[in-house]
Amino acid sequence: MAEDMPKEMPEDSPEDKPEYAANHPELTVLMPCLNEAETLEVCIKKAQSYFASSGVAGEVVIADNGSDDGSQAIAERCGARVVDVPVRGYGAALITGSKAARGTYVIMGDADDSYDFLHLQPFVDKLREGYELVMGNRFKGGIAEGAMPPLHKYLGNPVLSFIGRLFFTSDIGDFHCGLRGYNNASIQALGLNTTGMEYASEMVVKATLNKLRIAEVPTTLSKDGRSRPPHLRSWSDGWRHLKFLLTHSPNWLFFYPGLVLLLLGLVVLALLIPGPLHLGSVDLDIHTMLYAAAAMILGANALIFAVFTNVYALKTGYLPPSRSTAFYERLKPEWLLVGGLLLLLAGLVVTVVAFVIWGGSGFGDLEPTQMMRMTIPALAAIVVGIEAIFAGFFVGVLKN
Repeated sequence: MAEDMPKEMPEDSPEDKPEYAANHPELTVLMPCLNEAETLEVCIKKAQSYFASSGVAGEVVIADNGSDDGSQAIAERCGARVVDVPVRGYGAALITGSKAARGTYVIMGDADDSYDFLHLQPFVDKLREGYELVMGNRFKGGIAEGAMPPLHKYLGNPVLSFIGRLFFTSDIGDFHCGLRGYNNASIQALGLNTTGMEYASEMVVKATLNKLRIAEVPTTLSKDGRSRPPHLRSWSDGWRHLKFLLTHSPNWLFFYPGLVLLLLGLVVLALLIPGPLHLGSVDLDIHTMLYAAAAMILGANALIFAVFTNVYALKTGYLPPSRSTAFYERLKPEWLLVGGLLLLLAGLVVTVVAFVIWGGSGFGDLEPTQMMRMTIPALAAIVVGIEAIFAGFFVGVLKN
């Protein structure tokens, strides 16, 4: 009978084969490395101990940035996979290492024994829950004495993290923690490209702008085990972080300062056009008007730069579309052209009136304070109007 014939045994699924598991681990622990021979072995062994104790299928990848102290040989002897990174820099090492990672998830951490690779489970748990970026927070987990310079602990990290939260409406408390986990496919899709220390900020900023699911877990920071100074350069690397935050937030870099300057200049001009302003023993007159006009012009310039930057960023994909950029998507060059033309005409009309008044006196001497109350605002309107007209044409070029 056909039903008595032995049934064909199903073939093993490829996922069940040992070689598949080796080439498709759940987790890659990624360590950037530049001459870390003193501490590399202990970091690799801690990560491997975590794999053994947790049952997580994992690999250790060392993204080597040109070490000449035998770090590569140490990593290979310990069973880690070494990826050579010819381009120098923290970001370059992590970008190349992430591309080479075989794990669905990646946890990155420095190879100086300052981060605890034995206790990675909180990161893995959050990643398994569907979070695409899991940040460590050293300030919540604990910073050992001497593990972080006072300049970084009390100024650099808190200030830059505050700026990051303010600019990008983020809840991350420690923007620069070097121990973090991520879904590798999600982070690869962001196209991260900074090669220096500012890579730490780029990952958080672009993940936030692209609305990835982000979580934060407490982690610890220990004093590193190296006898040499760290690669981090406080002021230059801090500036690179700040510059990245500013250039990816044109509203905070250009729009808000420009709006404040423009409004301040307009208010002061409006108060001084009728006559001097007396504030106790201080008299504000035409000299203050000159500075107010300068503030107005500078503010208008900053607003124009905000328009340029946002339009360019949306056109090139430098920034993803959002509610704050919706205006720039709808912006038509003709709006700037018409607004600039109206300002130019207003300034020219007032200039003609002033010229007529001068002519009525036979083009002789005039009372400076009276005439400059007309000519200063007129000149500011002419300058801003012409700039707005040029800006309209340039926006047209950017949008084409």
